[in-house]
Amino acid sequence: MPRASQHPKETSFNLRIDPGLKAAFTKATEAEDKPAAQVVRDFMRAYVKQRERRAFEAEARRQSLILAEAARDPNSGEAEALRWVEAAADVEGWTA
Repeated sequence: MPRASQHPKETSFNLRIDPGLKAAFTKATEAEDKPAAQVVRDFMRAYVKQRERRAFEAEARRQSLILAEAARDPNSGEAEALRWVEAAADVEGWTA
């Protein structure tokens, strides 16, 4: 019979930490009445999201540099598109 839950079965993740860090972390999570394991999972999700965001930004920058290089040729489609954007943009109130 298929699983009724949409969530995959959880797995364990073992790690070694300094006893002082563990004590301070446990004290902090207890003060907020949050399970330490949940806080660690939240940290892991935030770390993965941050890493994905940095990878996305790096790829966007890479692509923009390629397009900027192509736009240096005044006869390129990229240069034409930039001229169109500059002509169509409402820049009233913009500051450089």
